[in-house]
Amino acid sequence: MISEIRNLIAECINDFAKNNGIDFNVVASDIKLEQIRHNIPGDIYTNASIAYAKRLNIGVVDLSKIMVLAIQKNRYVSDVYVSESGFINITINADAWRKNIQNILSLGNMYGSCNLFQGKTANVEFVSANPTGPLHTGHARNAVLGSCIANLMEKVGYKVTREFYINDMGNQIKLLGKSLYLRYLEACNHDIGSRFSDCMYHGEYIKKWASCLVEKYGQSLPIDNQDSEDEAERFCAQYALSASLDEFKSDLQLLGVMMDIYTSEKEVMSGDKQDEAFKILKNKGLIYEGILPKPKSSDASEEWEEAQQTLFRSTSYGDDIDRAVKKSNGDWTYFASDIAYHYDKISRGYDRLVNIFGADHIGYVKRIKAAVAAMCFDEKPVSIDIIAYQLVNFLENNVQIKMSKRSGVFITLKDVVEKVGKDITRFTMISRDSNSVIDFDFAKVVETSLENPLFYIQYCHARICSVFRNYEQQYGKLHFDDACTKNCFSYITHKDEIEIIKILAFYPDLVLSAAIHLEPHRICNYLRDLSKAFHYLWNQGKINAELRFIDTSNKEKTLDRMYFLKAIQIVIQNALSILGIDPVFEMK
Repeated sequence: MISEIRNLIAECINDFAKNNGIDFNVVASDIKLEQIRHNIPGDIYTNASIAYAKRLNIGVVDLSKIMVLAIQKNRYVSDVYVSESGFINITINADAWRKNIQNILSLGNMYGSCNLFQGKTANVEFVSANPTGPLHTGHARNAVLGSCIANLMEKVGYKVTREFYINDMGNQIKLLGKSLYLRYLEACNHDIGSRFSDCMYHGEYIKKWASCLVEKYGQSLPIDNQDSEDEAERFCAQYALSASLDEFKSDLQLLGVMMDIYTSEKEVMSGDKQDEAFKILKNKGLIYEGILPKPKSSDASEEWEEAQQTLFRSTSYGDDIDRAVKKSNGDWTYFASDIAYHYDKISRGYDRLVNIFGADHIGYVKRIKAAVAAMCFDEKPVSIDIIAYQLVNFLENNVQIKMSKRSGVFITLKDVVEKVGKDITRFTMISRDSNSVIDFDFAKVVETSLENPLFYIQYCHARICSVFRNYEQQYGKLHFDDACTKNCFSYITHKDEIEIIKILAFYPDLVLSAAIHLEPHRICNYLRDLSKAFHYLWNQGKINAELRFIDTSNKEKTLDRMYFLKAIQIVIQNALSILGIDPVFEMK
C-alpha cells in the first residue's frame, strides 16, 4: 500500500516534468512518506510538493493540487488535503489498514524484504582488527555495525560478501614476533632481563601463546637456525598471527558474526594488484613526483617527509591534499597498500563497497574514496560508503574502564559477551547512530525493567507468546494459514489497534530506508515504537474488557486478534533478525 502510493506520486512528478519539457526524474524510493502523529488529521503525509516544486518550476500549491488529483484515485485512499505549509495529508480507509494483517501473515519472514537491488553485489569490510592480540571491546561496535548493515543490504536484494582484512604486515607484526619470542625464552627459563621493553606487547595472551609454543615444541622451535633470533621472531610472528586469527573467528562467532572471506594484506601486496592499480592511476596521469607541504595539524601524518616522493593526485577526486604512495627511499606507504587492497575488491566485480572504520581513521575516508573513484573501470563504476563510528565507553560501577592493548590492560570482546550475552551486546552496540558515542554500562544493560530497551522489546514478544499459549489452552492449536483467505479482520477496529497496524505497514519502508542509508539503528528505534504501542494496548485491555485479546464469548473476535498479534510477532522477529538477535518466547 505504501509503495503503491509512493510510486503514484513519483509517476505524477515525472509525468509533469516530461509534459513540460523539464529534464528531471525522481525515483519512487526518494519520495518521503511518513506516518502522521500528534492528533493531526490523516494517516500519512508527504512533503513531495515542497521538495520538488522549485525544480519543476511550479508553485508548491499548484503542484500539490496536481498530486492530490492523482492520489485521490488510489484504491486505498479515502481523503486527501493540503496543509497550509504545503504538506499533503492522506487518509487511508480502515479496511486497507486491516488488509495489511493478511499481507504480513502471507509473507511471513519475507515481510520487509524487497528486490530493489536484486542482481547487485556488495562487499562489507568490517572489524579488520590488527592481529596483535584478542579482539577487545572496542571492536564489538564495529563487528555488530558491519554485520547488521550486511543483513540490511541482503533484505533489499544485494548479494553481500562479509570480509575481514588481516593487517599482517609492518612493524607491528615484527614487534609481535619479538614479544612472543622473548616470552617463549622466558617460558623456557631463559633470563631475558630488560630486553622486554615498554613498547612491546605485554598482555597475558602473549604469555599464553608462549606456553603453547613450549608445550608443542619444547626448547627448540622448528626453524633452520636455532641461533638466529630473526628467524625465531619471524616464526613466532606467524604463529601469533595464526593463533590470533583463530581466536578472532571464535570470538566473532560468540557475537553472532560470521565472515565470508578473510583477506591477507601480505598476500594482496605480494600479488599483482599493487602493480595493476598503479598502472591504472599512472595511465590516467594521477601519479607524479613531488614534495607535499607540511601538514598544519600537530598530528601530522607519519608518511610526510620533506623530500621528493611518489604522489597520487587525490585532489582530482575531492581529497584535501594529494597523498604519498611511495617514500623517497622507495618503500610503499600504508596508503599504497590500501589502494592495492581496494583495487583487489574492485577487480572482484562488486557494485558497492562498504567499509566500517573507527572514528580514529576518519582521516582516511577522503583519500580512499578518491582512490576507488580513480581506479574504477569506466564501463562499471563502483560506489563506496565509509561508515566512521564513534567510541564506546565501557563503565563498571559508573567508572570508565581505561584500556590499552599494548600494555595488556583491556577487556576482551569474549569477556563482554560471556558476561552479558550476545543479544544484549549486539543491541547496545547498534542502538544509536554511528556518529554518537555509546556508554556501555555493565549494570544497566542487564536490567530486567521497562527502562531497558531490549527487555522492553523482548517483553512485548514474550507477552504475545503468552496470549497464544492461553488461547491454545482454551481452543486448541492455533493455525494461521487460513488468515490468507480472510477479506477483512472486522473485529480489529479500535484506534489503538489501527495505530499498531499503521506502524506494521511502515516496516518495509523502514527497512528500505535503513538499508539505503546504512543506518541499522533505525530498526532499534522502530522496535521501541512498536513495543510502546503494544504495551499501551495491553495495559488498556486491563481496564477495558473490549480490548482484551481473548474473549471467551466471541471466538471469531478472539481469532481476529490472534491474527493481529501474529502479525506483530512476525514483524518483531523479522526486525530482530536484522539485528542478529534471538526473540524471547517466555520471560524467566
